[in-house]
Amino acid sequence: MSDNLSLESDQARGWKLRSEGPSLPESYRSIRVTREGTWFRRFLAFAGPGYLVSVGYMDPGNWATDLGAGSKFGYSLLFVILISNFIAMFLQALCAKLGIVGGRDLAQACRDSYRPWAVKALWLACEMAIIACDLAEVLGSAIALKLLFGIPIVWGCVITVADVLLILLLQNKGFRYIEAVVITLVMTIGACFAFLIAKAGPDFGAVMAGFVPRFEALRETGQLYLAIGILGATVMPHNLYLHSSIVQTRDIGTTERDKKQALRFAVLDSSIALLFALFINSAILIVSAAAFFSSGVGKVEELADAHRLLAPALGAGAASFVFALALLASGQNSTLTGTLAGQIVMEGFVNIRLAPWLRRLTTRLLAVVPAVIVIAIMGESKVTDLLVLSQVVLSFQLPFAIFPLVQFTSDRIKMGTFVNRPWVKWAGYSVATAVTMANIWLLVQVFGLST
Repeated sequence: MSDNLSLESDQARGWKLRSEGPSLPESYRSIRVTREGTWFRRFLAFAGPGYLVSVGYMDPGNWATDLGAGSKFGYSLLFVILISNFIAMFLQALCAKLGIVGGRDLAQACRDSYRPWAVKALWLACEMAIIACDLAEVLGSAIALKLLFGIPIVWGCVITVADVLLILLLQNKGFRYIEAVVITLVMTIGACFAFLIAKAGPDFGAVMAGFVPRFEALRETGQLYLAIGILGATVMPHNLYLHSSIVQTRDIGTTERDKKQALRFAVLDSSIALLFALFINSAILIVSAAAFFSSGVGKVEELADAHRLLAPALGAGAASFVFALALLASGQNSTLTGTLAGQIVMEGFVNIRLAPWLRRLTTRLLAVVPAVIVIAIMGESKVTDLLVLSQVVLSFQLPFAIFPLVQFTSDRIKMGTFVNRPWVKWAGYSVATAVTMANIWLLVQVFGLST
């Protein structure tokens, strides 16, 4: 009887009948939240998903773009990281609204609302973005293994396939275990870069000036390419699908008051976590600018070169080790959230349910195989080029996630009293349009110069 009432309620709110069940059914409403006690205690019950989302904003793909931007242009592109982070906070808040109020993740909402051909097109585009993201994770972890243990990058890529077992173990133990591991690794990365900034001793006046927007600087193709790469690395499309799903792991009530409290805490959780991501992203660029740009070393394009040059540049032998350790933590962290995002996308768009280990193995092999082929043919010197390219691919996927997200959360029938206010709606469409235009501009600049 309750199932029939739920389906009737879905129809009344503009959703079609749904037979596949909730998003991430094995974790759906598996974490109890308290409705009593202090404000802080209630907030802690909701804290966690934001840090899983923040991982995508500090993955190895960020390192290549931020290191290249800092070493070649100093602190001048810090404002791109700042703006990208605020865009991320805004979009993740809409994701939380879709999941908590709409009861669907973004992939399910698309399948519910669009024609089959459009759903398949969106699914394929999203899978390409996840493969690009996974490529960055594979390469980042492989580079870190080489820097720490001397393992060749090709073999490091192959070793990363084994992380499927770690994912399976954590998922069997429960969602809180995944959150705990992710938060621990995030804190490790933060501590490593706090150490590196202390050793780098940057000019904080120049750092603050770098956060002031200077869009005329983007007229140079090199800066524009890195700026788009930073945007793609910071605002990651698969995170929009991920967040709209994992906020549903909390066992909240069904009343409007329950949803309002859940949404408030979910947005606060993701905003705090993304502020931490802002610190780490900025720290990567700041350390690069202080160590390489200010000292006249010039552009450092390879992560291995950055590792090698950090110790003499900062005068601390531990700097290189700390850099590699943070890179390994970043790659492994991204692996955890990439698994969940891939599962959510496949189940939501096409209702194909695979065992988590099989889904992860499939996605990882699609990233490992081309990486190994390119490295074997062209050499390890092309690794960072692959990293930056993967982030630009992510940026091109962004509009196909942002437009539907804004559309669904602006639908009064679906969202009820939680519908986006007019300024939120138009701000969302403006962000999607701006990203699209920036990508078109980049294509014109790059291909125009090459012809």
